Amino acid sequence: MQRESDTLVGLSVGTTKVTLIVAGRDPRYQDSVQVIGVGCSPSRGISKGVIVNLNEATESVLNAVRDAENIVGQRLTSAIVAFNSLDVNSVMTEGMVALGGREPSRVEISDLERVIEAAQSRLSPSKNTLSVHTIPVRYSLDDRPVDEPINMTGMRLEMALQTVSVPKTYVQNVITCVEGAGIQVEGLVLKPLASALGSLTQEEMRVGVVSLSIGGGSTGLVLYQAGRPFRILSVPIGGDHITNDLAGVLRIPLRRAEELKKRLFVDDEETLRREGIDVGLALEVLCSRVEELFVDHVREALRDCDPQIFPGGIVLSGGVAKTPGIGDMLSDILQMPVRIANPGDLYSMPPGREDSAYVSAAGLLRYILYRRRYTHLFIEPTPTEMRLSPRTIVKEVGEPYRVPAAAPRWNMKNMLEKLKENLKELF
Repeated sequence: MQRESDTLVGLSVGTTKVTLIVAGRDPRYQDSVQVIGVGCSPSRGISKGVIVNLNEATESVLNAVRDAENIVGQRLTSAIVAFNSLDVNSVMTEGMVALGGREPSRVEISDLERVIEAAQSRLSPSKNTLSVHTIPVRYSLDDRPVDEPINMTGMRLEMALQTVSVPKTYVQNVITCVEGAGIQVEGLVLKPLASALGSLTQEEMRVGVVSLSIGGGSTGLVLYQAGRPFRILSVPIGGDHITNDLAGVLRIPLRRAEELKKRLFVDDEETLRREGIDVGLALEVLCSRVEELFVDHVREALRDCDPQIFPGGIVLSGGVAKTPGIGDMLSDILQMPVRIANPGDLYSMPPGREDSAYVSAAGLLRYILYRRRYTHLFIEPTPTEMRLSPRTIVKEVGEPYRVPAAAPRWNMKNMLEKLKENLKELF
């Protein structure tokens, strides 16, 4: 059995399914990870990526946890959680501080704290939102780009900081749901970022690339350049919208529409016609919805970006990415190369879990490793900031839900404090 400190656990809460991934890490090798189990359960109580029925969503998480525990043979008590939000606001701000006086000075932790504070001071956040991710995108020292400024020497330190915010209510509902299933929430990750980390190579991140993850209820975009994400977006359109369109236009049940969506490009047309399917109309419906997503939303999101800054093209992930021909369609519309992601490119996944629908689960493992090794890449909110004040939360009409009094407390430290400790060990 793995020691708890050497076990990585990630929980991905999606519209279509809830996935819990467990991996073991060899402490002698920082990036050596072996997936030992993946539990999965169909999602209920989640629509367009957000929780709409707390009881059903909690039961879905509990089923995924039980499935994973049966596979790995041990009890699981905590996880890093990936979730979606309908409203994602990504803002870039800049900060600048002088180093010392007239002479060049070495960059210290206090200087990094000051430049982060300077960049954050330009924000005007709403009290009803939470900054889930605060990501240093780039640093410069005396107008020269640098990857890591600590201990370098200069006169002036500047930085660009990306702050990604979501409504606090979405965050609290996710925490309440997961803790209701007996899992302590150690940290939160937006699913678009988890999918990006589960699908992109280091080289793609470095040269510039677009991660596009199409899930059941929403689509996430993450734009990378120089190794770091500089914009994170979410679009409330996903594979379920295609299913609903097919069901409505063809007048067939939702379950049959879901099956048709998967068979449309695989089965022989004559076979589908014998089942009473108007293949031409079905194709028109599917292509219209996909084209709407790609043209009206994805292309619009990239409108202000020069395609040449993304030589890595687009990396497509999510369940819809398995649709035959969708990569070619996206490439034709956006005039950019497209690659379909495979989580097996990063880690050896169990049978049946190797396709693009599981990249966010694999990305959670990568996030946990980055979080441990590079504590300054993703600045996390404090436990106090993540939680609403204790009070009654309505989960269904007329039925109150109270946050459990014995809910486990988090044991996360502020990013800068951890960075200080790491640097003391190094220097």
